[in-house]
Amino acid sequence: MKNLKPFILATAAAILMVSCSDNDTNPVDNPNAKLFDTHSHEVCSYIDGNWGQNAYIGSTIVNQSETNFLNNQNVKIADVFNINTVPLYFAKGSGTANAISYGAGYVIFGEELYNMALSQGGRISCAMVQAHEVGHQLQYQNSLPSRSESTARATELEADGFAGYYIKKPNGYNATWTQAAPAYNFAASIGDYNTTSPGHHGTPAQRRSAFRLGYLLGDYDLTVSSFDYNFFYYYDNYVLPGALRQDLKKPDDIDESLHKFILSKMEELRKINSGEISKEEFENLK
Repeated sequence: MKNLKPFILATAAAILMVSCSDNDTNPVDNPNAKLFDTHSHEVCSYIDGNWGQNAYIGSTIVNQSETNFLNNQNVKIADVFNINTVPLYFAKGSGTANAISYGAGYVIFGEELYNMALSQGGRISCAMVQAHEVGHQLQYQNSLPSRSESTARATELEADGFAGYYIKKPNGYNATWTQAAPAYNFAASIGDYNTTSPGHHGTPAQRRSAFRLGYLLGDYDLTVSSFDYNFFYYYDNYVLPGALRQDLKKPDDIDESLHKFILSKMEELRKINSGEISKEEFENLK
């Protein structure tokens, strides 16, 4: 989830700082700061309005093993997209079924959401969520997405695409589709049908098709801006219209082999987007 309200961030940061009793800058307010083992609920019992009143920043998520896993994934995600590692913090306690990418340059991953992802799709689901959140950092850094909509859909679907790209890359999670699909069904399950709401993230079917397109683009080495260009070219012109458009001439700056490969998958992408492909069929794609 992308946080698009800087003025709320500023207010939240101010509240957070005065609510901490250690008189130090809270690590959430300082992306370069490190979390300390002594930072606990008793030290700072408020994060910001996106989290429960009893949520707090902790030094681990679930346990040390899961913390090490997520931190390692975060480093690999940055490596795939050739950026500095995004500061990652952990929200613990009640009201933490969320993960948020902040415009100030960091991500907070909630422990309740982590446990949900872990139980429903395994560790790959947790890695996918983190890749989605880092995808929002790529958007912040590069003034993306290039597609503008009245809701958050384009922003969220592109982040889903970035996640799919990471899950596929050999230097990323390097997952087969059989391994990847159950994980993404977790995120698709929290898609929504509030298509006119400003916070609309895309329907479950759209989120699956966006992830699948990103996964397919993972067969190629793309810069962040090139990923954005290719993702929306195929999504806007082929996936959303609901039919393969033979009348479109391929832009010169799109790789010919990539174009042929994506078009060979376009009927399945269309069916995923329309909901014609069931969850089970989705998981059995190659």
